[in-house]
Amino acid sequence: MTKFSELGLSKELIGAIDRLGFEEPTQIQEISIPHIIKGEDLIGESATGSGKTLAFGCGIIEKVNPKEKIQALVLTPTRELAEQIKDHLRKLTKELKIITVYGGVPIDKQIKDLKYAHVIVATPGRLLDHLNRETVDLSKVSVLVLDEADRMFDMGFIDDIQKILKVCPAKRQNLFFSATISSKLKDLARKNANHPFIASAVNQVDPNKLKQIYYELNKNAKLDLLVHLLKEETSKLVLVFCNTRRTVDFIVKNLQVSKINATAIHGGLSQNRRTKTLKFFNDSKKHILVCTDVASRGLHIDNVSHVYNFDIPRDAKDYVHRIGRTARAGNNGEAINLLSEQDYDNFSSVLREYRNFKIKKEKVPQIERIKIVKVDTSQNQQRSEFRQGKNIRDKRPSRDFHSGPRENRSRTRENTRKRYNN
Repeated sequence: MTKFSELGLSKELIGAIDRLGFEEPTQIQEISIPHIIKGEDLIGESATGSGKTLAFGCGIIEKVNPKEKIQALVLTPTRELAEQIKDHLRKLTKELKIITVYGGVPIDKQIKDLKYAHVIVATPGRLLDHLNRETVDLSKVSVLVLDEADRMFDMGFIDDIQKILKVCPAKRQNLFFSATISSKLKDLARKNANHPFIASAVNQVDPNKLKQIYYELNKNAKLDLLVHLLKEETSKLVLVFCNTRRTVDFIVKNLQVSKINATAIHGGLSQNRRTKTLKFFNDSKKHILVCTDVASRGLHIDNVSHVYNFDIPRDAKDYVHRIGRTARAGNNGEAINLLSEQDYDNFSSVLREYRNFKIKKEKVPQIERIKIVKVDTSQNQQRSEFRQGKNIRDKRPSRDFHSGPRENRSRTRENTRKRYNN
């Protein structure tokens, strides 16, 4: 069993790690920290929640001199992840001034803080804003970290990242972390890193403790089933994923009407509200967080017992990141997928790309119709309507996603459309 004391860290840093209660390094920490401490460039491949923040944090704290200004820069895709990284690094050291730089908040305080900072944790857009204003000096950056790199590429930050890298000194340590090593990341590393070491760690989700199931039903019955499952099951901390902000707001409002304790988080909310929401969720013993994929990557959320996919994500990789929020640290977890006709193609993509997944089809239980509140975003008004009928069962024909060629599944979809159109 490897100890932190065997990874080449200083006594002061080992003491800080001990005080935080970390007894032994995770896989990505054990593999990457020795190379980071030696000053090597590195590409780290590991899942969210696997401990990579501590890994690159050790390198930053060991190398940054508190007598010099900005020497380390961490680029990250979201405000929430930036705050999370900052908080984590501050727990490891009291000597360094670590600040966050991101949009959605007043820039004046950031300008003031940048004058005294040793380490910056930033989103690319706001950092470029500071560079254009000449309110930040990156000329002494010796450690550059790109966290959740694949996510930043997906969000269209590649051009911003390249502009920032050109401003930083050519002689620096580059640490690129990502859930997957994509061709874009390889290309970026080829142009900017010096023979980087590849540190690859397996997904931290325990497949033996993760149960995956799906229900197949009409689109209009999805919300009824979600309410039924959340009321019937003894779930604790729950994440419900949707593909759009509008769906998130719709789901949260209707869960609250059904007296289910639910909160929304997505990119359309203010930073202050998003921060408070995450803190409240992490501190709760039982709560439901309804979110877009902003919460599936990077954010540190412990003890999630159930993950619901109200919508199946368009990208199969996002499905993996979503379900990766549960079944951690030896705990059991469950991923529940609600499938209507519009989800078939996305779900088939997941099954094609991850053939080792065992996702069992469940029979739709007898569920009650609920009162529906429609959120009118254009008028900022809410209209209620009651759908008649006490009990329903989904009348859609049964389909098995694990059998039959793709062309047969396509014919099934087409036949279903014809029946509903007639």
